[in-house]
Amino acid sequence: MVAIVDSGSTKSDWVILDDFKNVFLKTETIGFNPNFISKELIVPEIEKNKSLQSVKNSITKIFFYGSGCGVKKNCETIQEEVGKVFSNAEIIVKEDLYAAAYAAYKGKPTIVCILGTGSNSCYFDGENLKIKLPSLGYLMGDEGSGSAIGKQLVRRFFMQKLPQDLHLEFKEIYGLTIDEALKNMYHTTRPNAYLANFNKFVVERKDHPYFQDMVSEEMKNFFDYQVLPYEESQEAEINFIGSIAYYYENILRSAASELNLNVGHIVQKPIESLVNYHIKYIL
Repeated sequence: MVAIVDSGSTKSDWVILDDFKNVFLKTETIGFNPNFISKELIVPEIEKNKSLQSVKNSITKIFFYGSGCGVKKNCETIQEEVGKVFSNAEIIVKEDLYAAAYAAYKGKPTIVCILGTGSNSCYFDGENLKIKLPSLGYLMGDEGSGSAIGKQLVRRFFMQKLPQDLHLEFKEIYGLTIDEALKNMYHTTRPNAYLANFNKFVVERKDHPYFQDMVSEEMKNFFDYQVLPYEESQEAEINFIGSIAYYYENILRSAASELNLNVGHIVQKPIESLVNYHIKYIL
């Protein structure tokens, strides 16, 4: 059996293929971004999943694509910890941009972007992946992402920048105190996922003029920092992977249009396309 894993900062999608390349099972765990989760938590979190436990000895190869795995040390951490559960498996770890590129590839070169809890970009010609820009994480980067939008919302709430109607709704729903917010942002694991959770409030009110402007500003930041530096951006189609791109598709396309950029496909969850790519080109 072969496992294909697409792991973000919030959750991981797992697909297990049998020896005939048919889907045997699909399941989820939390996200395993080594920048935010303690390595000691990886094994217990996988072992919580009964479906994975039932096939762990039958899996001989794992393709793991993970947020935070653009650094060699983090790849080694994932290999080591995942290998403790799947002791019979060869484990191949690559950063999540590879998964996005494989899932978004439609037969012609494209700029591939991730807009989920975090954000990232690359250029993929069908064979080679070009990563021109570093991922700076939620503190210095991740423009346009769920964590960036959540951070803007929380910041504007506490600094009393939200319109009165949105301020009162946010206060009533979350009852958020500054002590609670600071604790979760600075003294717990996965603070980027914590901030991204507030995105639900914005999504449900995305037609509000204030949020239209706020999200549009974030999308333009994303294009400015993570797309326009690629010289191919003026000609190539720009494809997106991730829930943020999916939920804010209209705002995203409008921001791109203002910059004369061509947005192509937007895929909310790349796992199915990723599996198809492996079946066709890798396995």
